Amino acid sequence: MQNKGLIRTFAILFSLVCLYQLSFTYFAKNVEKDAEAYAQNNSTANSLDEKAQLQRNYLDSIANVPVLNLGFADYTYNELKEKEINLGLDLKGGINAILEVSVRDILYGLSNKSTNPVFNEALNAATAAQRDSDKDYLSLFFDAFENASKGTVKLGDPSIFGNKSLKDKINFKMSDEEVKPLLKTEVEGSINTAFEVLRSRIDRFGVTSPSIQRIGETGRILIELPGAKDIDRVRKLLQSTAELQFWEVYTNQEMSQFLINANGVLATMVEQETSQQADSTKIENEIDELLGEVKDSIDPMSANPLFSVLMPNIPQSANQLSSVVGSASVSDTAKINGYLSQKEVRNLLPSEMKYAKFLWDHKPIENTEVINLYAIKSNRDDIAPIQGDVISDAAQVFDQLGANPEVTMSMNSVGTKQWAKMTSENVGKFVAVVLDDFVYSAPRVNDAITGGRTSITGQFSIEEAQDLANALKSGKLPAAARIIQSDVVGPSLGKEAIHSGTVSFIIALILVLLWMIFYYGKAGIFSDIALVLNILFIFGTLASFGAVLTLPGIAGIVLTIGMAVDANVLIYERIKEELSIGKHLKEAIDDGFSNALSSILDANITTLLTGIILYIFGTGPVKGFATTLMIGIVTSLFAAIFITRLLLEWYVRNGNKLTFNTTITKNWFTNFNIDFLKKRKMAYIISGTILILGIGSLLTNGLNYGVDFKGGRTYTVRFDDAVSAPEVAASLKDAFGSSPEVKTFGNASQLKITTKYKIDDTDLGVDDEIQNLLYTNLKPYLPADISYDQFKGADNEGNIGIVQSIKVGPTIADDIKQAAIFAIIGALIVVFLYILLRFRKWQYSLGAVAAVFHDVLIVLAIFSIFYKVLPFDMEIDQSFIAAILTVVGYSLNDTVVIFDRIREFAKVHSGWPFNKIVNTALNSTIGRTLNTSMTTLIVLLAIFFFGGDSIKGFMFALIVGVVVGTYSSLFVATPIMYDATKDKDTPSKKG
Repeated sequence: MQNKGLIRTFAILFSLVCLYQLSFTYFAKNVEKDAEAYAQNNSTANSLDEKAQLQRNYLDSIANVPVLNLGFADYTYNELKEKEINLGLDLKGGINAILEVSVRDILYGLSNKSTNPVFNEALNAATAAQRDSDKDYLSLFFDAFENASKGTVKLGDPSIFGNKSLKDKINFKMSDEEVKPLLKTEVEGSINTAFEVLRSRIDRFGVTSPSIQRIGETGRILIELPGAKDIDRVRKLLQSTAELQFWEVYTNQEMSQFLINANGVLATMVEQETSQQADSTKIENEIDELLGEVKDSIDPMSANPLFSVLMPNIPQSANQLSSVVGSASVSDTAKINGYLSQKEVRNLLPSEMKYAKFLWDHKPIENTEVINLYAIKSNRDDIAPIQGDVISDAAQVFDQLGANPEVTMSMNSVGTKQWAKMTSENVGKFVAVVLDDFVYSAPRVNDAITGGRTSITGQFSIEEAQDLANALKSGKLPAAARIIQSDVVGPSLGKEAIHSGTVSFIIALILVLLWMIFYYGKAGIFSDIALVLNILFIFGTLASFGAVLTLPGIAGIVLTIGMAVDANVLIYERIKEELSIGKHLKEAIDDGFSNALSSILDANITTLLTGIILYIFGTGPVKGFATTLMIGIVTSLFAAIFITRLLLEWYVRNGNKLTFNTTITKNWFTNFNIDFLKKRKMAYIISGTILILGIGSLLTNGLNYGVDFKGGRTYTVRFDDAVSAPEVAASLKDAFGSSPEVKTFGNASQLKITTKYKIDDTDLGVDDEIQNLLYTNLKPYLPADISYDQFKGADNEGNIGIVQSIKVGPTIADDIKQAAIFAIIGALIVVFLYILLRFRKWQYSLGAVAAVFHDVLIVLAIFSIFYKVLPFDMEIDQSFIAAILTVVGYSLNDTVVIFDRIREFAKVHSGWPFNKIVNTALNSTIGRTLNTSMTTLIVLLAIFFFGGDSIKGFMFALIVGVVVGTYSSLFVATPIMYDATKDKDTPSKKG
């Protein structure tokens, strides 16, 4: 081996760099252990909340204080956290979400909320078409507008985009083709603005290693917040548009008579309905149309329909003047909104108040379920006198007593003048501060405010005030950003994943290390040293590049161990062959490494190519798996080819003898003389039978598609005792309209509940509504004292209740399915081309790709046949696609090694018939094939049994794939290549 000194120096330096990078993780964990000890020793009650707050306070106090001195540099706790290994969502808990900025809302805003019927028809048509189309929303809108307008209306019409807001860019004289690129630019600018606003909010949120990135040219934004625990807070922060408005308000005195009259009119309508129930159906239908939804929501016997749910704030004296016009239970707000929006009720408003709108407080009165109602002095265009674009800065502070959090704002020069005018005109009256159509405060104006500074007061917690300040400071979103895909993992599930992942990793490593020593004796020790260094290189590289370690990532590392062993097995088997023909030990080592290099490179490059495709098409944990797989392949090659060789040559150079087996294993996997090609017809029959059964099952039984591919919401719910899945499904049927899919996940006290209920509903409150339905209907199976917040996992560290939730909208489910298909097809094409390039014969590519198709179909067939039988989750999701592509890589790994030996024998034994070359190559590699397969299976089985419930299906697919891949390399890939070769039984004359 050339340049041994350089390689040795590089290996030592690389090891030191990796140890240095990993040291930050070690020291950061030590600081956090000190914080835990501090919280434990200083908590006054055995409360998780109090301990968590004390721990945060401790870490905040030392965030920028040097806690580590390495002689040449000091590091603060924050700096340590920045350099430690980043744990992914599934190991740390938190939220991974894809938000979609609504292009429909952007267009609606650009049109100044146009009421043009052609424009709105086009919007609705584009929205409907988006569900089944790959086109972007803007292109669909342009097509729909063209169909709806039929040339009668142009995009630049003053009632659409030729309005005052866009008058400098678009006018009615412009053709649609001239307007389209301008609209595209405006939409793109709005999406960029949304991205910057969200990034600004997230940067201030306070979690370690947040991530935000745009997905291609779409309006989708990927956000990852590992460690985020208050998921409701995150959702509000991400989806709030932060549209700040300042409005004048009507007092309770001004609105009291209207509310009394409204109650009377509604009572009359109810009385008419009650007295005419015996009349004809026609009359009943007319009343239904008149009352709308009111009929269903009121008690026909009530004489006070409105006041039975709304407590009016009617002043009895002048000093009872208030901005609050009434109050109600939170559960009755929708009913009251229905009453107050009725045409007959709106007609009661005096002409000067006809544009009044009713808004609720942003949260109930403290420690109650009662919420206040306000009447806003709106106008025809519903445009507030002062809006949030005048805010130049905002911060969370405390009131003059230092007790209650509030938000202080400063305005720019324009806002200062507007605010001075508004407050001077309303001295003695009230002004409401409204954010996203919720009233945050509506104080009395005592004096004109001329300095451009004001405060928002309310029943804020510190976190709520901070989030409000951050939202105002970041600016408003140009359109709503809705979560269309999310994966929320509770912190306890993350801790369990770390534990199970670590256990499986250690067990797999120990088994592999012991096997190598058992099988190869002293030589196995050197491969074990190289393997341990390889693991150091992988983790050190992950830390150096700031890559995220996920649970599938740990699986990728453990799988890499198997592949690293494969390289050593290839080398050692070739050295044994060289020794068997009488070569000296040093010469055998040199030739063994030289002869094995081609097979090792080909096998690992094919797997690396599938890893690259996984990385391109995957998201979240799948991308994490691909990252560790690719890093592991590169470091494994270095460790096996260079580190192992340095150790062997060092040992032999000192005059030591070395064998590559033990007394027990000396004759294992040797002297095979199997006529594989003669058995190929039987193999074809076996494979064909399995494939026919599998395809039959796929057509009849189908596959158990996860929410990734069909859309919906999945909740993993943990109980304190065993529960019956069918019984829980039945109890949820009425709540969700149909029975959700409920199955045991892991142990009998944990269920996975999947529903498509309201998955198309874009309302921001739907997620909370569904969780509330779960809580209400699962109460009989939960501890009596568990609250709704605890059930959601907010207060109990996820011990009982929802420990993980996944949401995938139907549109993105289609995109994920499409990306999965592209990934598999792309992998097959890339592999076909690579093998064609390396072996120069299409027959080799055909055999390899046919074997891969065979393996993928059999894995799918096994999942189709057994998903209703086996006691673990066998969903087809993104992780399953990762497993399939890994099976593709592994199967090719085996096949390429065999093809490489066939090519070698064809050159060396050019006079042999091709069938003899093929059989001899298969027999000479079977020892390596079986040894590698058994080692990899040991690794995968360790993860399967000890790696946690969430990746059991993923690992099962890999286990099936390894078994089938080994079989197909011997009995499918090579026989098909042989059958496709012309003149196969004549002596080979070409390599």
